[in-house]
Amino acid sequence: MSYIISLLITALAVVVTAYLLPGVTIKSYGSAIIVALLIGLVNTIIKPIMVILTLPITILTLGLFLFVINALMILLVSALVPSFKVNGFLWALIFSIVLSFVNSILHWIL
Repeated sequence: MSYIISLLITALAVVVTAYLLPGVTIKSYGSAIIVALLIGLVNTIIKPIMVILTLPITILTLGLFLFVINALMILLVSALVPSFKVNGFLWALIFSIVLSFVNSILHWIL
């Protein structure tokens, strides 16, 4: 049950973040649920592999390369969900940062 609530909060965070950023569009709340589910899957399966493969670069940049990996994961989800569009790498980077912030605020409130 807590996973479903967390998924719905993340979907709400996706909708709020897409509303705040002009370079990100999402068509419906149902699409936001799919995006939240895919972000969770991508972060569970693909992101750890990417972190291990790019560990030297991440160490050299003192962890800042993790932002690049997050943006790439958002772009991957954008490519998989047709009703979720991100206009380029910079918007994906900003979206991942704002999404983390909005998600933490919503989890704290609820």
